[in-house]
Amino acid sequence: MPLLERLAIGIDIGGTRVKAGVVDLDGNVVDRTGRDTPTTSPTEVEDTIADVVRELRGRHTVAGVGIGAAGFVDLTRSTVLFSPHLAWRHEPLRDAVYRRIGLSVVVENDANAAAWAEFRFGAAQREDDLVCITLGTGIGGAIMLDGLLFRGRHGMAGEFGHMQVVPGGHACECGNVGCWEQYASGNALVREALALVEAGSPLVEPLLARVGGDPAAITGLLVSQAARAGDPASVALLRQVGDWLGVGMAGLAAAFDNGVFVVGGGVSDAGELLLGPAREAFRRSLTGRGFRSEARIVRAHLGNDAGMVGAADLARSRRSRSRSSRRQSRTQRRAWVGDGASVSMLGHRRVE
Repeated sequence: MPLLERLAIGIDIGGTRVKAGVVDLDGNVVDRTGRDTPTTSPTEVEDTIADVVRELRGRHTVAGVGIGAAGFVDLTRSTVLFSPHLAWRHEPLRDAVYRRIGLSVVVENDANAAAWAEFRFGAAQREDDLVCITLGTGIGGAIMLDGLLFRGRHGMAGEFGHMQVVPGGHACECGNVGCWEQYASGNALVREALALVEAGSPLVEPLLARVGGDPAAITGLLVSQAARAGDPASVALLRQVGDWLGVGMAGLAAAFDNGVFVVGGGVSDAGELLLGPAREAFRRSLTGRGFRSEARIVRAHLGNDAGMVGAADLARSRRSRSRSSRRQSRTQRRAWVGDGASVSMLGHRRVE
C-alpha cells in the first residue's frame, strides 16, 4: 500500500483541548500534537484544527483527516448539528476545515470514533456486535452491529446517558430527570460523596483529607484514586455506581443482544472496583438470565487515544460505512423503477 494511504490524522475535539495524531494502519500513533481549545467560537476552533493539521503534515504525508467531535453529527459525517461543549449549531465542520487545509475530511461523533478504534485495534477485536460506554462526567455511547457503526436514522444513536432509569429521580442537565448518567458517571460519584460530607459521615473523612478539607475539590477521578488506595467510602461509592452501570447495561443487552460491552472514559480507570459490581448487577438484571449467553464486560484498551485513533482510521477506511447508509443504498436500488422495469435485490435492472 502506498505511504499516502498508510497514514491519516485523527483529531479529538474536547472542551479544553484539541488533540491530534498521525495514525498508521495498525492503530499506532506515530506522532502527536495539541493545542488548548481557544474558545467556543466555531471559527477559532476550526482555525486551531487547521493549525495542528499543518504542523503534522509538515512532518508526514497523510491520506486524510478524521475529526471526533462531541455532539450530534449528521449522517453525511460533515455537519455538527449540536455540541454541548462548543458553539456548534448546524456547523458545516467538514467543509470549513477542508477549505483551510485542502485535504479530505471526515467528521464523526467522538464516541463512535472511540468504538471504532476498540473494534479495530483494542478490546473488541473479532467482535462484530458491541456497545461502547464512555464514563466521564456523564455517559457517552456507541453501537456497532454486524461490524458496522449504527448511527440511527438521524445520526444520533448512542445517547445512552439520557435514558430514564429513575422516574422522578435526579435532575439532569439535558432537562429531564432520572437519566442514567445521573447514577453511573463521574458526576454521580461526586454527588454521592458530597452527600456523605453534608450528612457529617465520618466515613468520608479520609477522602476530605486528600483535598485539605475542601469538599469543592472532590472529583470523580479523586474518588477513583482513593478507592484504588483502599479507602472504604470510595470503594462503596464505586460499587454503587457499578451497580447502576450494570442495571443500565442489562437494558441495553435486552435491546441489542450484543456480544461485548467496552467500558472506557476516566471513571473506568477504577478497573475491577467498578466493573466487578457492574458484572454482578448485570447478571441480576439481565432479561432471560440463566437461559441465554451473557455479553462480556471489558475495559477499553486504548484509553484517551481511542477517539483520535478511531477518527484517523475512519478517515482512511472503506469499511466504516454505517448501517444507515447501507440501508439507504438498498432503498435507492429498490426505488430505481421505470416504465415496465423493476429492480432485483442485487440492483440489476430487470425487464419484465
